[in-house]
Amino acid sequence: MLVVSVWTAEAKTLHSQLTQFSVIASVDMSLPDVHRFYSAREYQPVWVESNQPLSRLDDALAFIETADAEGLNSADYRLQRLRQLRSQIDHTANALFELELGTTQALLMLARDLKSGYLPASIADPDWHIPQQLFDPVPFLLEALAADSLSSALVSLSPASPSYQLLKKALARYRKWVTNQTAWTQLPDVSLIRPNGIHAVIPLIRNRIAEAYKLYDIAAYNIKQDQSKHYDDALVNAIKVFQAQHGLNADGVIGKKTVRALNMTPEGKIRQLRLNLERLRWLPAHLGERYLLVNIAGFRLTAVERGEPALDMRIIVGHDYRSTPSFSSRVTHLIINPFWNIPASIARQDLLPKQQRDPGFFEKQGIKVYQNYDYNSEPLDPDSIDWQAIRKGFPYILRQDPGVKNALGTIKFMLPNPFSIYLHDTPSKSLFQRDVRTFSSGCIRLEKPMALAGIALNKTGVVPDLVAKMREGKTTTVNLSKPLPIYIVYMTAWVDEKSSVHYSPDIYGRDARALNFARW
Repeated sequence: MLVVSVWTAEAKTLHSQLTQFSVIASVDMSLPDVHRFYSAREYQPVWVESNQPLSRLDDALAFIETADAEGLNSADYRLQRLRQLRSQIDHTANALFELELGTTQALLMLARDLKSGYLPASIADPDWHIPQQLFDPVPFLLEALAADSLSSALVSLSPASPSYQLLKKALARYRKWVTNQTAWTQLPDVSLIRPNGIHAVIPLIRNRIAEAYKLYDIAAYNIKQDQSKHYDDALVNAIKVFQAQHGLNADGVIGKKTVRALNMTPEGKIRQLRLNLERLRWLPAHLGERYLLVNIAGFRLTAVERGEPALDMRIIVGHDYRSTPSFSSRVTHLIINPFWNIPASIARQDLLPKQQRDPGFFEKQGIKVYQNYDYNSEPLDPDSIDWQAIRKGFPYILRQDPGVKNALGTIKFMLPNPFSIYLHDTPSKSLFQRDVRTFSSGCIRLEKPMALAGIALNKTGVVPDLVAKMREGKTTTVNLSKPLPIYIVYMTAWVDEKSSVHYSPDIYGRDARALNFARW
């Protein structure tokens, strides 16, 4: 058992050393935390105490070493320097001071980064509007030491969700692949390769799928390796599974998007996984017993009850030029047979050109024209307006009546937010078959709106009642007895209801922007 024999500093000496601590501070903003920590302890050392074993120090350093597994970088917490100081602990008093203070600083920084995120979310991703958790690591560390529960307290910092833990495992697999310097097959650009076709690149695709099998142990990827150029059934099935895993239509046709996904390197996947682990840290630690999780990039909505998925469906999100933001809210009520109060930007940019091409468009679509937002007033006659003369702005208010042509379908889900975003049904069901589903003006279109209504209202037999109201044709508001939390996020690496890891294209370029900011 190693003990310290050269630690002779009294509290006032440690206090004096602390005032000169800037030389080892990798992040200046962490210094006030270090001062507060030692002030609360009356400047008594924690990790390197005279005639005390170093087991607590070794536990702390071992935990700092786990930063890499969390998608962080242990170098940001000066692990190598702390390890070096640990090896010199019997040699110099200065090493003792630096090791003591540096370990505290590293733990406080890492604790905050694991609990609320390493990056400032609103800067790394300006479209992320979910507040990061406020977390003070000083009382946390003081309490853990006082309770002699340091190890268990530190382990509790990172998200315990299955999604976070499974993404960590995927990160470890890719890092092992890179560490072993294993070759990664790259494919050339190809024209469409259809099932049962013949193509010279097929042997390379077989190699690439074999590499995916080594990483994920997915049975469909365990195919026979040969030099055949025939795109046979086993490889077609493997490609379909790969496409589904990477957010593409699982049609077995190998085109540009599939080749792009196949060619993403382990280093690229590592950056993607690190960023999405960070996004999970940006979320609140507890999302609720019942909540909705909308993944914009994955085009999925999942309803969660008591930690288990209760409903999963495809969604349609905003065009890249009207991208859906990330935010949190609560679903408060549903509207059956809704009117669509058409935003001015959509009226001007999307609908006016259609009316100009076809003077009967508004009437055919059940769209009424008003002078202002007084919908109780008499609507204007579209035929009395010179639509061709409108060149700038849009001087009218448009509203679409409920009905089969209504863009919101038969039901919409209301959630207070500053972006005028809501969830709704849609008459355009065929769009759910596309792989990249960016067709809305920012709101979220639902594949299974009635199933979601049943979840939201949380009441047996409610769906038949809603259907009856729809058939009546009247616009009806149905309040939830208890608002349902909803989190709308942008995750390009995520876990489905079967605990399988999936990847999605960076449809809005938010990964690229955040990774550039982080310099990962």
